[in-house]
Amino acid sequence: MRGSCLCQKITYEILAEPRSVVGCHCVQCRKTSGHYVAATQIKSELLEIKGLSNLTWFQSSVTAKRGFCKKCGSQLFWTEVGSGKTSVMAGTIDGATGLTMDRQIHSETKGDYYELPDSTIVDQSTL
Repeated sequence: MRGSCLCQKITYEILAEPRSVVGCHCVQCRKTSGHYVAATQIKSELLEIKGLSNLTWFQSSVTAKRGFCKKCGSQLFWTEVGSGKTSVMAGTIDGATGLTMDRQIHSETKGDYYELPDSTIVDQSTL
């Protein structure tokens, strides 16, 4: 799988099969994306990023940081510091992914303007 930011100053390649897509409705994801985030995940060493000089990281909490394009502002990545894994925003992947969204997390802080299917809500203690 390959993807990029909107202006294509940053491109990436996922070098192995990533995890399924998870929808996150936490306040930070909502603030950084304007809605909720849908992301897959891969071991960081299996993600090849080109255009690193255009990538900037924002430390959004004590434990997490988010990767954006300096030029167009696209949010591309999220990582828990020290986890060795990088979440990739599913909407930045080019073409068909073959992935499915199978979980919704932090649904208690979702926006009041949309509904979630009950079958995909996950108890945080199971993650």
